Amino acid sequence: MPDVTSDERGRRIFQLHKERAVETALEKIRLNPKSDWATFSQQDLKSLTTILGETWVSVERSTWEQCSFSRLTRRDLDEIIRIGNDVKSERMREETAVNKISAILKGSI
Repeated sequence: MPDVTSDERGRRIFQLHKERAVETALEKIRLNPKSDWATFSQQDLKSLTTILGETWVSVERSTWEQCSFSRLTRRDLDEIIRIGNDVKSERMREETAVNKISAILKGSI
């Protein structure tokens, strides 16, 4: 079995925490009837997952924990997905996107 460095282990643990936080947020969103979850395409969900992960990396944990993902509206989610798509297509810098999404999430507190 290959040796795993502390750095590699730390990166993997960080990645697992990020994935768990995003999965928890997505589950709360999915359970909200106002989200119209069933109408999102697989591409929309992929964009949402990716940009929420990048946002999780950038915001303070206390802020993330306070966000009420179950209160996000369809309009909020459409905006977050649009921002994620803009980052993917390089029409928006990731830092700008994270700031905009953070503002949307803070509105749910």
